[in-house]
Amino acid sequence: MSVTFSGKELLQLINELVNIPSPSGFTDRIIHHIESYIKEFGFSAVKSRKGALIVTLLGDNGEQHRLVTAHVDTLGAMVKEIKPDGRLRLFRVGGTQWEHLEGEYCQIFTSDGGVYTGTILMHQTSVHVYKDGAELERNKENMEVRLDEVVKDATDVENLGIKVGDFVAFDPRAEVLPSGFIKSRHLDDKASAGILIYILRELKENNLTLPYTTHFYFSNNEEIGYGGNSNISDQVVEYLAVDMGAIGDGQSSDEFSASICVMDSSGPYNLRLREHLVNVAEKNGVEYKLDIYPFYGSDASAALRAGHDIYHGLVGPGIDASHAFERTHVDSLVNTAKLVYFYLLSDLCCSNPR
Repeated sequence: MSVTFSGKELLQLINELVNIPSPSGFTDRIIHHIESYIKEFGFSAVKSRKGALIVTLLGDNGEQHRLVTAHVDTLGAMVKEIKPDGRLRLFRVGGTQWEHLEGEYCQIFTSDGGVYTGTILMHQTSVHVYKDGAELERNKENMEVRLDEVVKDATDVENLGIKVGDFVAFDPRAEVLPSGFIKSRHLDDKASAGILIYILRELKENNLTLPYTTHFYFSNNEEIGYGGNSNISDQVVEYLAVDMGAIGDGQSSDEFSASICVMDSSGPYNLRLREHLVNVAEKNGVEYKLDIYPFYGSDASAALRAGHDIYHGLVGPGIDASHAFERTHVDSLVNTAKLVYFYLLSDLCCSNPR
C-alpha cells in the first residue's frame, strides 16, 4: 500500500519533541509523551529498567526479528556547585562544548518538582568590567548559570530547593522555517525519534503488517554511551540505529539526503546491511549519501560492544552543526523516513545472495 510522507507533519512532530526537556538521566517526561502516542496508535509498549521504551510489532515472520532505534536523550548538565554569590556551576552531561553554551537560556529542575530558568554565561561577561573577558577560556571554572530569581547568596538558592545534582536543560530555540529548514538544539536525535513515531502511525493507519517482527526502541542513554545495548531479543537479526548524519568539511552528508554510515569511531558497520540499505534506497528513489563519522558512536555500536550477535547499521538525516546549533531540511527528514519505511518492508539483508 502506498504511503504519503508529509514533511509538514514530520516537522511539527519533531518541533514538539525538541521542546520537551530530556537531558540524559532526565528522560521520564519525554518517554511518557511518546508512550501516549503509542497508546493512541493502539500499540502496547514496555519500559526497560533503564527507562527506555520498546514497542514490538508482530510480523509475518516471528522467528527472525528486526530492531530499529532512535534516542530521546539529549545533551544537558547538572548543578555541580552553588557558588557563594548565588550563581550555579555546572557539570556537562554528554559531549557538548562550553563555547556552544555561552549565552544560552536554560531550565533547572529540582528534585521536589520545581522549575527555574537562567542563562549560561561567562563569569567575566561584562565588557565594562572585565577587559580580558574575550581572551579567557570557556571552561567549568569560568562558566556559570545566572538564575532568574532574587538570590544574593548560596542560602537563597538552597531555599528555592535547588541542590547539587539537579538537572539542567538547554533551551532548544526551535524554529520551523518557510524554506523547509528546522533549526534547533537536540535534533540529535529527536529528528529520528519523530521519524519512528511517524512510521508507527503510518503502519497503523494503513493496517500494514511488517514481514518480520520488529522492535521500535526509544533509547534514553545514548549520549552517555550505553543507550540501546540491552533488552535485545536473541531473535533480533538486524539492528538499525536511526541517528543524525554529521555535516562538515570532508563529509558527504548534507541537509537534504538520508545518510548511510559506513564507519564511525567504533569501526565499520556491517557491509551486508549497508549494501542492503543502499539497494533499498536506490530501488525506491531515496536520495542518500554514504559517509564516515570519525568522532561518533551510535546505539548500534553500543549493542555490539555489549556482545550482541547482530547485523548492525546506521542511517539518519543530515544535520549541520551537530551538538551545537543544529539544523536540517525537510527533504532529509522525508528521505530518511522513506529509507527506514521501505527497509522495514524489505527482506533481511542475509536473505539476499551476494
